[in-house]
Amino acid sequence: MGKIYTALGLMSGTSMDGIDASVLTSDGHSEYSLIADKYYKYEDKFRDKLARIRSKILTNEDLVSFGTEISAIERELTLLHATAANDLIKKNNLKIDFIGFHGHTLFHDSKKKISKQIGDGNLLSQLCKKNVIFNFRKADIENGGEGAPLTPIFHNAVVNKNLNKEFNKFDSINILNIGGIANITRTAKWEKFYRSPDILQASDIGPGNCMIDSWIRNNSNSIFDNKGKIASYGKTDSLILNQALENLNILPPYNKSLDINDFDISFVRGLNLENGASTLSDLTAEIISNAIIHYSNSQNSLNVVCGGGRKNIYLMDMINKKLSNHDNLKFFPIENFGINGDYIESQAFAYLAIRSFLNLPLSFPKTTRCKLPCTGGILASNY
Repeated sequence: MGKIYTALGLMSGTSMDGIDASVLTSDGHSEYSLIADKYYKYEDKFRDKLARIRSKILTNEDLVSFGTEISAIERELTLLHATAANDLIKKNNLKIDFIGFHGHTLFHDSKKKISKQIGDGNLLSQLCKKNVIFNFRKADIENGGEGAPLTPIFHNAVVNKNLNKEFNKFDSINILNIGGIANITRTAKWEKFYRSPDILQASDIGPGNCMIDSWIRNNSNSIFDNKGKIASYGKTDSLILNQALENLNILPPYNKSLDINDFDISFVRGLNLENGASTLSDLTAEIISNAIIHYSNSQNSLNVVCGGGRKNIYLMDMINKKLSNHDNLKFFPIENFGINGDYIESQAFAYLAIRSFLNLPLSFPKTTRCKLPCTGGILASNY
């Protein structure tokens, strides 16, 4: 075991509902211990403002066209993150070595190798008087990677710490994160990983919550389908579903990172609220279940789910139904193993901040398609 550091991770996800903040200690390798988690909800006014600018950024050129507006909301977002970080530090009387600051993704285009996260690391460092590590995706993209997903190395740490005994029961353990975009990590025991880093495999696999959330926001007064209740009252339009699956053509191998702008929901515009939600949920479940089957590689596989999508009971039930003919696949929320699935991403960026400082790899050829394992992140010490 090396030196133990304490880091605070901050994550603002595609749901745009608030900030997840987590503090953990780690050596940057296999050892980590959770200290604190807390959620800081955005006020409606800021969330709406963030959603509006996010909807405007459809191309790389838009990043320039709306530059002034982006700069203004970046400052506001950074101030909110500083407030959250300082509150968590003060209330828990913590000594923090690093803040891992993901920021908020405004635009991601894997083909053009462009990924824009707003969040001013230098300003956050000044406001919190802490070392801040940010801009985690840049080095991976410069090394030929997709820039995402970045959390697989932490997924591996989670499984080895909390589910290590399950390796004796299953051929593989996958962590499925259903956020705005769904991604999956095929984990491995540390000793196998250190011998061959390519054994850690991961990819974005398709829409998670993004299509369902967009439909609900555009057609109701809600911002998401709470527990999938709206979809549960609807009926899937099989013709539209099958045509959408054919048009999206999301099939193995999964070798491209994704953005919520990659998924247009106009094909359900003729449906009512409930039927549209049901059809989009069915579509999402079909794509996710196909990826689980692919990553399980016909072996006995444990699939553990984190991210906001695990709270959508209707979506989870549909995935389970589509996997029902595969006795070799087990599919459970991460809470079944005593882990709070709300904070995996924020914990991950605390862990990644420590690895970044230690110049350890964050991404690997079989996780982001980078040429070689590479570290990432920029250190700001502006205090």
